[in-house]
Formats: sequence, structure tokens, C-alpha cells
Amino acid sequence: MNKKQIQEPLQRIAEARHHDPFEVLGRHIQDGQAVVRAFLPRAQQARIVEPDLPLERIPGTDFFEWHGAADAVPDRYQISWSDDFDHGATHYDPYCFPPQVEEFDIYLFTQGRHWHIYRVLGAHPHHADSVEGILFAVWAPNADRVSVVGDFNGWDGRVNPMRSCGGSGVWELFLPQAKADTFYRFEIRSKGGEVLTKNDPYAHLFQKRPANAGVVTAASSHIWEDQQWMNDRAEASWQHAPLSIYEVHLGSWQRDEEGGFLNYREIAHRLADYIRETGFTHIELLPITEHPFDRSWGYQTTGYFAPTSRFGSPDDFRYFVDYLHRQGIGIILDWVPAHFPKDEHALARFDGTALYEHEDPRKGEHRDWGTLIFNFGRNEVKNFLLSSALFWLEEFHLDGLRVDAVASMLYLDYSREPGDWVPNEYGGRENLEAVEFLRHLNSVTHDQYPGTLVIAEESTAWPQVSRPTWLGGLGFSMKWNMGWMHDTLSYMENDPVFRHFHHDRLTFGLLYSFTENFVLPFSHDEVVHGKGSMLDKMSGDPWQRFASLRLLYSYMFCYPGKKLLFMGNEFAQGREWNEAAQLDWNLLERSQHQGVSLLVTELNRLHRELKPLHDLDFEDGGFEWIDCHDASQSVLSFLRWARDGSFVVVALNFTPVPREHYRIGLPKAGAYKELLNSDSAFYGGSNMGNAGLVTTDPTEWMGQAQSMELTLPPLGALILQHQG
Repeated sequence: MNKKQIQEPLQRIAEARHHDPFEVLGRHIQDGQAVVRAFLPRAQQARIVEPDLPLERIPGTDFFEWHGAADAVPDRYQISWSDDFDHGATHYDPYCFPPQVEEFDIYLFTQGRHWHIYRVLGAHPHHADSVEGILFAVWAPNADRVSVVGDFNGWDGRVNPMRSCGGSGVWELFLPQAKADTFYRFEIRSKGGEVLTKNDPYAHLFQKRPANAGVVTAASSHIWEDQQWMNDRAEASWQHAPLSIYEVHLGSWQRDEEGGFLNYREIAHRLADYIRETGFTHIELLPITEHPFDRSWGYQTTGYFAPTSRFGSPDDFRYFVDYLHRQGIGIILDWVPAHFPKDEHALARFDGTALYEHEDPRKGEHRDWGTLIFNFGRNEVKNFLLSSALFWLEEFHLDGLRVDAVASMLYLDYSREPGDWVPNEYGGRENLEAVEFLRHLNSVTHDQYPGTLVIAEESTAWPQVSRPTWLGGLGFSMKWNMGWMHDTLSYMENDPVFRHFHHDRLTFGLLYSFTENFVLPFSHDEVVHGKGSMLDKMSGDPWQRFASLRLLYSYMFCYPGKKLLFMGNEFAQGREWNEAAQLDWNLLERSQHQGVSLLVTELNRLHRELKPLHDLDFEDGGFEWIDCHDASQSVLSFLRWARDGSFVVVALNFTPVPREHYRIGLPKAGAYKELLNSDSAFYGGSNMGNAGLVTTDPTEWMGQAQSMELTLPPLGALILQHQG
């Protein structure tokens, strides 16, 4: 090779623009002789360790070379270097190793079918020919050059350029000098010459904000102790089981004495104690996937494979999950595949092009949220999201995912003006690529992790969201019932004197209640952005508002569907949720707030213990109206049934006027025990009720041969059970 041939590739390495650094660096055989070449910009002298051979500086450059017999230097060799201040290092030369990423892994990834690609791409402890180090790999198909930068190389993009794995767009480099707990990023030179510094999309940990570099993580040392929970989950029939979800934002549920964040391990013990006390079966975490901005609540995710470092390490989060499981509490994660933020260090224009998103803003941008939309038509992007979902179920034993903003994924014209969206190939508004992705996601998760749940936040009339894919559905386990939530809150905001005009808002939902597997949500979205607290939504004076809230929660727990309450709702938090401070726990010292908390605890107990209140939540045989027509008195009454023929009676009075001698028809004669009265003095009510027991008489009423007279308390709910 003549001088000109040598100098031009060296110049490209020195300027960090060489597409194939292994062509220049490392050990090469030329004309029967070996050449070892290294680029060491911080070194003054360098040598090959075994055998002890000096590396000579190429004059005027930061390149060092040795020339000699082909068998004098082994295939895997170490280089030792130092500077004028006696600083330096000794490590194996990264450029003496062959490719480490398997071709089959790359093939599956490009096909969109590598379920565990997070074990390949990213930064992972790795052994190559018995040498320990970190294997870095990243997908950047439109890059001209990609380098690993970090603590180990002075963040210099010239030092560790990566190997291109051909047309796959994957780049890799094995660095023996890199260790766990060091910080790193990828420096990417686009084909247009732009130099970008990007975080690893597959990183398992990031620095605590406001810093945001990736952190190389060692293999987990956590030993799981939740096998009994996992076995029981796989065998359980969740459709017929009680499911009462407590939605939690970890950063503002509770804080330490100085107002700082608690560690995952601390939160685990506090939260488990509270959940056992209040009786919820599951918690749902607002996104703890890494995110830079606290006020996004986690919904602008930048780390799809990393629990946020705000609360500790990945193993701290494993402990959190493990501990709650051992206390009998399930965990659902809010997961956000619908959009991602534009932060320069994250996914946006990752390799200088619209890689994860669409180039056309009519398809690739949510202007309402200032975020970008994933390109669901690209295999590698679908694989990224699918493996993220599986990552949380596999690596952290989570019991389910609540998929955020599904409606925005399903419709190409979501929140867009006419002409500001691109129809699908058939001219329609459905995002066919997103539909295919969601169906595949649900099929794989349900097949691989039996008993786990995938829940859609979907607010439109899209059919069969929670029906199997083989029936043409999207395959979700459940769907949030946003229509029921809006109708119910709209009704409760009315002054009781006008509620009889709006009676249908309470009854309409039963026309579609069994078309999907519904969750009834009173979520964080209802107590932010000027909407006030749940207590604020109730009309009337303070007594009426507390009574109405108790009535509302009783109605929800008796209505068909699984249940969800956002933190603070369970004790009538008096103000809107503020993510920057913990809940107002001092309110539990006040009797009215304590009464709401006690009622929710009792509702959770009844929900768990009474089969009719959970067994047939998704089947019309589990619900029967007694009377849905009494709009003039704003009263509803109905039965909830279980498969074994047991039932409970529910009567609800939505006015502050007591209804004495209120007769309802019943399917069975005998005595009925008043299991719950939301107006009990124990909960802060007026204590009007039925003295615990009511007996039927043979008066035909409402199509039933038996009936009984009840005293319906003001703004009160009754649950009664036949005493066989």
C-alpha cells in the first residue's frame, strides 16, 4: 500500500468520517507481514503488551503502528498507552475482534420478529474469546459513521468508531475497556455530514435528570421470590376475578421529609402497606419509563427500556415489583407507544433522518402534544416497540400494560383538520399499520405471558378493541370505558333538582356495556388542567358533595366492569393533583375524608369477596335491571349475578331527598341483609337506612312475584344480599 493509500483512510479516521474503521485499525496482514495500527489521540507512547513490542507514532498524527512477522502478535492483543502525565490505560484493542452480533439476530430484527432484541442492541456485558467487556450495538441505517463515546474515551467520537453490519443498518463495537456504571452515548455522522449525539434507544438506565446520558448496566443481581404469584397468575381466569386498580404517580404519592423522591425500595413497603389496608388488587403506575421532564408525568418517554433513575436503579425497581407480588398485589405499567418527544438527545431524527417517525408531518407529528408518531410500517420500529413491551413483562415481571392514547394510533386523521392527513391505501382514515402492530403486540404478549393484561385507553367507537384477533378484534384484554366515565361525571355535576332531566346518562351505558371488556376509570386525567378534584365535581354544599362522592364510588363498584381510581380520589383529595408535591395525607385526619376512605376500603372488600360484584363483569348475564325508569325520583335499582346463581341487590338514590317505603321487585323471597349503606355514620353520612335487615312480602312488583320496601338514604347507595 503506497503512502497516498495509507494517508487518505487515516485522515478519514482522524476526522471521524470513516464508514469502516476495521479497514484501517487493528491487526492486518500485508504481503506476509503483520501491521497493528491504533488511533490514540491522548497517548504520547504506546506498546503491545504481549509480546512487548513498541508502537511507533506515525509522524504528525495520533496513529501508532507496529510492523513485523505475521505470527509475532496474537489475534487478540492488549495495548498499553500513557501520556506525559503518566496517565493511561491497558486494554485489549477493540479492533482486533471479529463481529460479535449474530447474523440471525440481525435478520430477525430486520423482519420485525426479534422479541428480545433489547438483549442484542444497546450496551451489554459481553465475553469475546474469554475477554470481558461491553458490547455496544445500535440501529442507524442512514448514518455515515457511528461512534461510541463515554467516560472511557473522553467523549471523543474519533476514538471508537463502530463496525457497520452491512445493509441491516446495525452498528456494533466490543469495548473491553468499558465497564458497568460508566456513562455513554452514540455519536452519529449523517450522510449529509451533520454530527449528532444521541442516547441509546435500548439503554437500561440513564443519569438522573437533568443529566441524561446512558449508563452501562451490569447483569441484574436480583433474585426473584415471586414464583408463586407468577404461577397463580398464569392459571387464573382474570375475566372472572376481582380487579380494582389504584393508579399511582410514584413521584407525588409520598415523598421524604425534605420533599425529595423516595427510592423504589422505600416506596414498595409504604405502598404495599397502604394497598393491603385499602384493599385494591392492583396498582397502575403512570409511566416510569425514563423521561426528561417531570411535568410530562412520564408520557413523553425517552427511555423505552429503562425505569426512571429518579427512584433508583433497575434492580431497585425489580425489588419493588417482587415485594408487591409477595404481598399479593399486581402491577400494571402505563406504556406509551403512540408518540415520543422531540428532544435532541433521543429518538427524533435519530440518524439525521426520520428514522423512528414519518418524514411527512401529516403522518409523523402530533401537533397537539408537540410529539412525533412512530412509523408503524417499518419492521425495525415495530420490533423496537414490541420488544419494549415484552421487556417490562419479562425482565420486571409486570402483570400488564395500559397502552396510552390508542385512539391516536388507530386514526390517521386523529385531531387533524381536513387536508392535514394522508389516507391509507384504500382511501380510509384507519391507520392499518398501527392496527397490525397492535394485533401482533396483543397476540404475542398473551401467548408468551399468560395471565398478563394489555389494556387500551381508547375513547372512540372502534369495534372489538377487546375481542380476540382471530375474531377480527384488536386483541386487548380490556378497554377503558371513557363514555361511561364522561356520562357519569356529567350527571353528577348537575344539581340534583335537575338530574331527572339527565337520567339517561346513567342508563345509556348498559346498552353497550358488554360489547367490550371494560375498565371503569376515574383517572389522573379527570383531576388536572383546571378540572378540579373529584370532590369539586360533585354539586351542592359540602355535606352533599361528600355524600355524592360516596354514592358515585358505590355506583362504580356495583356497575359491570373492572375498577380504577387515581391516587387521592380514595380519600377525596380536596385540590387538583400536583405532580410536584405529595398527596394531602393530612386530610385523613378529618372525618369526612376519612369516611370516604373507609367506604372505598369496604367497597374493595365487597368487590373481592362477593362473586356477583366481579364474576360476570363482561357478560350480560351478570346484570339485570330492577328499575331503570324512575327518572322523576332519580333512583336506580338493579341486580348483579354470579355464575353460581348468587346475586346482590343495588339501590341508588341520586337526590338529597330520603325515599321511605320505596318498593322494589325481587326474584327471591326472604330476608335481605344490608351489606353496605354509603350514608352510614361510619362513613360520615346521616345514618338513614334499614336497620340492617329487610324482608320481602308477596306483593307483585316490577314483574316480580316478591318485593320489599326500602328506605333509600339521601344521596345514598345500598347493597343488599339474600340470606339463604
